[in-house]
Amino acid sequence: MATKTSPLWGDEVTASGGPAWYEIRVAGVLDSQWAAWFDGLEISGHSEETVIFGLLTDQPALHGLLARVRDLGLILIAVRRLDAFTDRLQEAER
Repeated sequence: MATKTSPLWGDEVTASGGPAWYEIRVAGVLDSQWAAWFDGLEISGHSEETVIFGLLTDQPALHGLLARVRDLGLILIAVRRLDAFTDRLQEAER
């Protein structure tokens, strides 16, 4: 499978954009009841923002998730592809 190096981060990503862990931050607080609307991804509200976190199968799944964020009229703060699930665990310990 072909890989390429990102000019910004130096991370290798697959050309197919296969499964990856993502963290999406939006303004406003959504409770865990929204998880079903976001295909069971983890939803956690913090202060004045919500983090949507989980494994997405590919780039089209990411774009579908971002379309749902748009359809809800949420303000997108950040989208981050995590190198590994352990990155998320390390952040939670900080």
